[in-house]
Amino acid sequence: MSRVQGKVAIVTGAASNPGLGRAIAKTLAREGGRVVVSDVDEAGVRECADAIRAGGGEALALRHDVTHEADWQEVVARALAAFGRLDVLVNNAGIAVLKPLEQLSLADWNRQIEVNLTSVFLGCKHAAAALRRSGGGSIVNVSSVAGMVGLRSCVAYGASKGGVRIATKAIAVELSRDGIRCNSVHPGFIWTNMQAKASGATEPASMKLSPGVVPLGGIGEPRDVAECVLYLASDESKYVTGAEFTVDGGLTAQ
Repeated sequence: MSRVQGKVAIVTGAASNPGLGRAIAKTLAREGGRVVVSDVDEAGVRECADAIRAGGGEALALRHDVTHEADWQEVVARALAAFGRLDVLVNNAGIAVLKPLEQLSLADWNRQIEVNLTSVFLGCKHAAAALRRSGGGSIVNVSSVAGMVGLRSCVAYGASKGGVRIATKAIAVELSRDGIRCNSVHPGFIWTNMQAKASGATEPASMKLSPGVVPLGGIGEPRDVAECVLYLASDESKYVTGAEFTVDGGLTAQ
């Protein structure tokens, strides 16, 4: 399997298990990518890197607060020092502050925007030069269906993910001259630790999602999102930029 053979990727938010970042990192490594996995959860991200190496892949684990500009500068520098180049950035790290409007504090709002949207700005800004030196590359920003349609208790979360959606398009236009592509992926209901916490469910089967909500029925798996990111990271998508990909079982098609 070699769809991203030799490419070097940074994947943020890769500690949680089950989680999108971990699934994305393992999928890229499976297809020949060398992966820098980062997270504020240092132990969790080391476990992710260990799992990749146990499967025969290459990985570097780094502690990384995506809201700190200095951390971004260090992560990009260490990726270049370890692997000599950067080809792919996956801005996956995020949190979900899910509260009704009148219960949402200003601190809640600011924290949500900082982690989910400001981090994407910082990542794209500081990865751009390294991607340019590699002759171009791919940025994949993980947004959400909440950034496309209105959902209850998602005022801050939806705003942050909607910001990721439109920032992705602007970045795609701006960096296209350097051969850098930028696309967004919008997961729906996917079984992750974040989804479990938000829903109160203890297992995927306990998430009751009718075909009226999700036409394909049920809840998605992290690998469903990871395979979409793999396509965007690979040269198979060389003529795709500024686009948005929903992985939601048809939720937003209605």
